[in-house]
Amino acid sequence: MSTEAKRAAEEKQSAEAERAVEQALALVGRQAQAGHLPPDRADGTARPAKPSRPDDPSNRPTLPSTGETPGPLGAPQGTPHPPGRTPKAPPTPTAHRTHATPWSDARALAERLGRAAPRTAHRLPLDRALGHVLAEAVVALTDLPSFDTSAMDGWVVAGPGPWNVREGEGLLAGRGAAQPLLDGEAVRIATGARIPADATAVIRSEHARTDVTEGLLHATREVVPGQDIRPRGQECRSGDMLLPVGTLVTPPVLGLAAAAGYDALVAVPRPRVDVLVLGDELLTGGLPHDGLIRDALGPMLGPWLRALGAEVTAPRRLGDDAGALREALAASDADLILTTGGTAAGPVDHVHPVLAETGAELLVDGVAVRPGHPMLLARLADDGPYLVGLPGNPLAAVSGLLTLAEPLLRGIAGRPAQDPYRAPVQEAVHGHPHDTRLVPVVHRADGVVALHYNGPAMLRGIAAADGLAVVPPGGVRSGTEVEILDLPWASVTPWTEGCFT
Repeated sequence: MSTEAKRAAEEKQSAEAERAVEQALALVGRQAQAGHLPPDRADGTARPAKPSRPDDPSNRPTLPSTGETPGPLGAPQGTPHPPGRTPKAPPTPTAHRTHATPWSDARALAERLGRAAPRTAHRLPLDRALGHVLAEAVVALTDLPSFDTSAMDGWVVAGPGPWNVREGEGLLAGRGAAQPLLDGEAVRIATGARIPADATAVIRSEHARTDVTEGLLHATREVVPGQDIRPRGQECRSGDMLLPVGTLVTPPVLGLAAAAGYDALVAVPRPRVDVLVLGDELLTGGLPHDGLIRDALGPMLGPWLRALGAEVTAPRRLGDDAGALREALAASDADLILTTGGTAAGPVDHVHPVLAETGAELLVDGVAVRPGHPMLLARLADDGPYLVGLPGNPLAAVSGLLTLAEPLLRGIAGRPAQDPYRAPVQEAVHGHPHDTRLVPVVHRADGVVALHYNGPAMLRGIAAADGLAVVPPGGVRSGTEVEILDLPWASVTPWTEGCFT
């Protein structure tokens, strides 16, 4: 079987599996509503004492979504809920399918919430401002350059040639004003040195020759008035806008600010993020064994969040402990709390119950995207920090990171959004029957190539990718343009698809 045929067969098999899951969930929902299932589990299976997590969290039912309208989570039965907050009815699998927030709506809501968050500005010295966003515009404090300067090493001359050579060491950068030149005079000059009054032009060293016996300078090319002179104010005039509010401070921005006379910049603080890793089955070292697996998200999320401009604390591993999660939420002073795993409705999935107990406001509960649809976005009580709950499977967590966390952090930091762009897919990409798919891709000269190993629990595809293709429900044919989400390091990493396609 050819590579293309094998790829098509794999993708068809994946799509059929997704459809089978949808049909099973729908059947389970009807059975649960008809009272045919035991009250302690809505999926018709026995509740184990300590279940292992399935590969795809989308196989587990989750609470119903509120869409874009912020609304509180209901407190569990027997637990008082805050005044004015109404508890929700128990979820059913079909309810989540119906109410999952569309992917584009969830992203837009996260960004709006971030931009609505109050921001304070602080003054940072230049050596600490990198990666922040300007809260005040950078305005030229002086003309740049602030005096006429030589753009080249050579000779500064006045009037027509040949020119009498003025004796001495010449004009050097950083020295005071030189005496004016008389017509017919020339003097040595270095790059960056001040141009004396009444000068006509600068002649590059390689375009001049001197007659030592007569003390004359001759030009070997035509001399144009003003050549190789940087006039005062060539780059900007005092009061000109150099950089607007919202500009990301990059190394060239620091250089421009320094050239313009700034010692510090007024910027928005970086958003602070706490990462809470949930799951008793996770190892922090060594090989997987005895039903335990390595934690892939703890090492990945910190650097990824820093690439998005956030300050991140070291990941805290809480296991499947509702009490520890409750305490960690209460103690956090971050702008955003990121949890991994526990967002579905299994017996050890504690995120929803803990949020409900603490009176949190559920903003997004499930997104119509694969992988990663059990993601959630909440606001802790009393105007506390936001919380983004990521599914536990690695690629599903990446999906949640880019769908909810990235636009929220971008809004809080005041960073500009990436200009949306589209690129054609070189081959057909299968889609989910109902949901958006995020598929790792690598760019080529004539489009993007979808990468293999894009299952919810896999990182092999995204590790080789420089972007994610946003594939609409039903999939796309070869040559169709799709929206592309760039990865933050894509422009500086020479990825190739290698063994990943």
